[in-house]
Amino acid sequence: MNESELLPGYKNAQIPPQKLTSYALNKEHVKGGPKAVAFEKALGYTSVNYMDLINNVIENLPKFPATPKGDKGYGETYEVIMNLKGPNNKNANVLTAWIVDKDTNETRLTSIYVTDKGG
Repeated sequence: MNESELLPGYKNAQIPPQKLTSYALNKEHVKGGPKAVAFEKALGYTSVNYMDLINNVIENLPKFPATPKGDKGYGETYEVIMNLKGPNNKNANVLTAWIVDKDTNETRLTSIYVTDKGG
């Protein structure tokens, strides 16, 4: 895969921990709860081992292509679907959504969930 297919700024991409601990891995969150259940069931990730998920995503970013999704006013957005192996030794496709902030030029995670889409 060539560099132009990768997420811009992937080497310095940021994943705010609260995006996982307060939302995507929080079973108590109204919208995030189903995502948390899916992460635990599919890969073995919970709010306890969220740093392992962050590291797994960052480590795998350069292995999967980024699909441009347009600029909705705050910067260019992208989607990267990656196949991850979790701490339970199972594999699953995880959709990650990103924005390259037009003001700071920072690449940051905006959404993450287990999906059945191919990576």
